[in-house]
Amino acid sequence: MRILLVGAGGVGGAFTAIAARRDFFETVVVADYDLARAERAAAIDDRYVAAQVDASSADSVTALCREHRITHVMNAVDPVFDMPVFEGAFAAGADYLDMAMSLSQRHPTSPYSKVGVKLGDEQFAVARDWEAAGRLALVGIGVEPGLSDVFARYAADHLFSEIDELGTRDGANLVVTDEDGNEVFAPSFSMWTTIEECLNPPVVWEKDHAEDGGWFTTPPFSEPEVFDFPEGIGPVECVNVEHEEVLLMPRWVDCKRVTFKYGLGEEFITILKVLHTLGLDRTAPVRVKGVEVSPRDVVAAVLPDPATVGPRMTGKTCAGLHVTGRDKAGEPFATYLYHVVDNEWSMREYGHQCVVWQTAVNPVVALELLATGVWSGTGVLGPEAFDAVPFLDLLTEHGAPWGRRDG
Repeated sequence: MRILLVGAGGVGGAFTAIAARRDFFETVVVADYDLARAERAAAIDDRYVAAQVDASSADSVTALCREHRITHVMNAVDPVFDMPVFEGAFAAGADYLDMAMSLSQRHPTSPYSKVGVKLGDEQFAVARDWEAAGRLALVGIGVEPGLSDVFARYAADHLFSEIDELGTRDGANLVVTDEDGNEVFAPSFSMWTTIEECLNPPVVWEKDHAEDGGWFTTPPFSEPEVFDFPEGIGPVECVNVEHEEVLLMPRWVDCKRVTFKYGLGEEFITILKVLHTLGLDRTAPVRVKGVEVSPRDVVAAVLPDPATVGPRMTGKTCAGLHVTGRDKAGEPFATYLYHVVDNEWSMREYGHQCVVWQTAVNPVVALELLATGVWSGTGVLGPEAFDAVPFLDLLTEHGAPWGRRDG
């Protein structure tokens, strides 16, 4: 297996650290627009080589694939670049993986009740082309989406006879401090992507919803609930957020409802609302003193790089899926399948903060399963399309096992 890793930021850097301990691949070409960043990420293993790539250009991705005889493209850049990387991989005859799917577009007249262009629609539109070419695009294989979708497959196959709701619930008790020990606002993941997810109309899926295949939208931050997260994190208020699980799970797992709720917290929600009010969430460039700049790019640029906050971060992050329905004996049953990573552990063991480590470990696991033939397929597929057990077993080998809490 010869892998092209597009993106050497926080998640891409964690990917290289995790994959360096495995032997399922021949080489990884670590590519970034910033060659120096790619070189730093590639320096940890002699199977890695650094390269420069323009992720906005499918031709740039294709050329790099052909130059290095790439078999699998791993997309680790912001989802605004999904389609060029996706198309570049296809043109080169390579398989493809990503951790976030092609972007949505709001319904033109009813954005808070009806879906427009959904997450992943552009990719699913060409699924037959990938299948006809005998190529696989494994989409949404980070942690959320990704591990949460694997949990959905596991629940359907091994725990439930009937599923009422697949509810992804994400929360943390992470704190970042400055050099003087004062708590500061510093998102642990891409601020560009976080704005995209949290200010877009959230999507919910219900089997009995008559329109648009069961998908519909709500206003941002809707349906708040307090969810009690395990392993000392505790209660966190979670709200509806647009996320790929809701667009993926119903395609492969029989259920009645799918939701995604994120534990943002009051401060983060207030900041996001202010950014929206001021127009700083917009991606279209505006002219400032003769220079065209994207407001959202400016916001992301002035905040700390998520890849650098690990040494000043404490706490744990939890990704998981709360499933309700009936167990294999037909009795009412509920369980939370989850994965917790402690920042102190991930920094000590890998030198990367827990959120990016937790995101990056899942595509490494998936690539190893593809390399060994345990997973295989063609077309555009989500994690739900594959057997969950070997994935969960291999994830445990990486030192951060998944958990289960019934009730």
